[in-house]
Amino acid sequence: MLEIKLTIKNKLGLHARPSALLAKTAGLFRSSITLTSGKRTVDAKSILGLMTMALPCGTELTLSVDGPDEKAAAQSIIELFESRFGEED
Repeated sequence: MLEIKLTIKNKLGLHARPSALLAKTAGLFRSSITLTSGKRTVDAKSILGLMTMALPCGTELTLSVDGPDEKAAAQSIIELFESRFGEED
């Protein structure tokens, strides 16, 4: 199991478009993938779960990945966060 601390860097936070991109990316992997912010944990493969978190820019969260392809899954999701989900500053 991998646990990685991430920070939301895109200006508008985790709104509909980044949530959809994150859920789509997470869905490519067999591993269990969750995001935790505070006391709330959601399945990263659930766009609705991600959107209901309503996480603004600057929010720190924990990515947890557990399964046969956990390293590849974690790397793909880290890249999404680092690239600001393809959004401008």
